[in-house]
Amino acid sequence: MDILIKSGNIITASETYTADILIEGEKISAIGKGLQTNANTKIIDAEGMNVLPGGVDVHTHFDLPMFGTVSSDDHYTGHKAAAYGGTTTVIDFIPQDEHELLKNVETWHKKVAEKAAIDYSFHMNITTFDDQIAHEIPNLKREGINSLKVFTAYNDRLRLTDGEIYQVLRIAKDNGMLVMVHAENGDVIELLVKEALAKGNTSPEWHAYTRPASGASESVNRVISLAEQTGAPLYIVHMNTKGGVDHVRNARLSGLPIMGETCPQYLFFTAEDLKKEDGAKWICSPPMRLKADNEGMWKAVSDGTMQVIATDHCPFFYDGTKPINYEGKEIAIPGKELGKEDFTKIPNGLPAVGDRLLILWSFGVGSGRITPNKFVQLTSTDPAKIFGLYPKKGTILPGSDADITIWDPEKEINYGVAYSQHRTDYNLFEGWNLKGVVDKVFLRGKLIVDGSVWSGKRGMGKFIFRNDIVVV
Repeated sequence: MDILIKSGNIITASETYTADILIEGEKISAIGKGLQTNANTKIIDAEGMNVLPGGVDVHTHFDLPMFGTVSSDDHYTGHKAAAYGGTTTVIDFIPQDEHELLKNVETWHKKVAEKAAIDYSFHMNITTFDDQIAHEIPNLKREGINSLKVFTAYNDRLRLTDGEIYQVLRIAKDNGMLVMVHAENGDVIELLVKEALAKGNTSPEWHAYTRPASGASESVNRVISLAEQTGAPLYIVHMNTKGGVDHVRNARLSGLPIMGETCPQYLFFTAEDLKKEDGAKWICSPPMRLKADNEGMWKAVSDGTMQVIATDHCPFFYDGTKPINYEGKEIAIPGKELGKEDFTKIPNGLPAVGDRLLILWSFGVGSGRITPNKFVQLTSTDPAKIFGLYPKKGTILPGSDADITIWDPEKEINYGVAYSQHRTDYNLFEGWNLKGVVDKVFLRGKLIVDGSVWSGKRGMGKFIFRNDIVVV
């Protein structure tokens, strides 16, 4: 059945205008005023509503093993939460569990396909490197994967040496791929953690104190230097320090193809939150910083230094000994209580994939920090362009997938765990008053969220084969 979304206030990264959108099958077929329909066309009156492209979250972790447990959202529950929050495409990370890269890709496809409820793609972690891996990396492009993630932290687990990162950058440049980097100083972190534990400093705030902002800033500068030497584009994930974004700003002003991403948690929270009685809820890596860093991130978002706001979604139960009800069944998964006596054993990660757009609309657009068009650019269009999804995803154009969100700009809600759909027992934005919420969500022309009604299904999400990266 064809669908006509009529008289909506269409907001893209570059325009705002009132028009109709005709959906035929999975695609947008026409946009204009007074579009003609047939008797079988379903008409949705969007007058007074905002109509935006579905969100694209390029940094998510579902069903991720950590510290003897697993992140509480899998590729169904996390996708469902994303959809309720207006996101219709996510990119997850494939761990390098086996030495042969394509075996890891095959494993992840099997893991995800039967659960996926929205469209998805993958990045490939490169956490060990040798001649075989160097030879295999270009093969990933034939699998529709054009992005690699490396780490300067997590010594003896995930970290590559600077020389290895340099080689990955060269391979990526030669093959039109993009290197993403988690930039913290792993050596400093290991030393400070050891010293903190020796002194009996085991409470959650020490997670932040042992991962200093200066070390993250230094690491950002170091990987920018490696990228400059190789001529490769670079994308720095989950940035959270004013010093780090200053390095990115300077690099971009110098004409280097450097891009940055931040996340909602680094715009709103600080290390002080880790001192709360339930401070473990805010444990993630890299950690929360200072108010000055929050403001530095907002400036970077508004002035174009940051190209993407993603989430680094990786939720755990706050108290995994107590079950919650999810889709009519009780479920409990060991979570942050595992580290109640030792911050190094608290699983690192937060729920956010369903919160991102709602929170940024109310407190980014609503406060005047960003325009509605900038909102779409940061959360949908530029992520889609950078990672080779555009114009299939990330925009409202004839020929694009009909991934569309209809927003009620006047509706106000009191937000929190009872409203969000994450499969966990808490929400960082509990009790926040929001204005402007998602009313309907379409995935390739299929209405999957209608108010509180969920019509999505396991397995309906499709893997998206990505094209060449774009530096924005």
